[in-house]
Amino acid sequence: MIDEQTEKKRSSFWRELPILLGVAILVAVLVRAFVLQTFYIPSPSMEHTLNVLDRVLVNKLVYDFREPRRGEIIVFEAPAAWQSGAEGEDFIKRIIGVPGDHIVYKSSVGKLEINGVQLDEPYIFTNEAGEQDLPADEEFDVTVPPNRLWVMGDHRSASGDSLEHYQDSNKNVQEATIPEDSIVGRAFTVFWPVNRATWLSVPNGFSAIPDPQS
Repeated sequence: MIDEQTEKKRSSFWRELPILLGVAILVAVLVRAFVLQTFYIPSPSMEHTLNVLDRVLVNKLVYDFREPRRGEIIVFEAPAAWQSGAEGEDFIKRIIGVPGDHIVYKSSVGKLEINGVQLDEPYIFTNEAGEQDLPADEEFDVTVPPNRLWVMGDHRSASGDSLEHYQDSNKNVQEATIPEDSIVGRAFTVFWPVNRATWLSVPNGFSAIPDPQS
């Protein structure tokens, strides 16, 4: 004797399965498009905060609700002059300066100064011999334009960042910075490999930096 109630439930499950799979795929696509996305690190420009082939999780929604902040690591679509030929190429760097910030580097000081306050940067790349990169390879003095960001890699000697493009553009700060609306999102955690899993929080040194004077 067939249990009609059981048979009905089984038949209903198989009819609904394609719908459930379709909904799951749609949710995954929407999450990737608008909320979270994974990226892998292709270059040494952020070592050793991020190593080559590390995978990070990026929050694509956060800057819809607030402005980017100094010290955050962001993925952004590189300006055309920064790209190596791949259209829509994404870069990952750390925000050093936000609109209005006055950023100065003097070799006699040995630290970046933002709005008159020295920035401690313990995250800057250190090699196996214990030698740390300089904060910059030449002196500079810039003010970040409106709606733009000054970004740098943690591995300063191996990073195609704002300073490099400032030098290459004959000290054109507009070309050296990136537009805020080019940001894809904030990288907030390393999740692979497992032994390097960590949160990408804002380093303490940035809390001492005052807002720019209007």
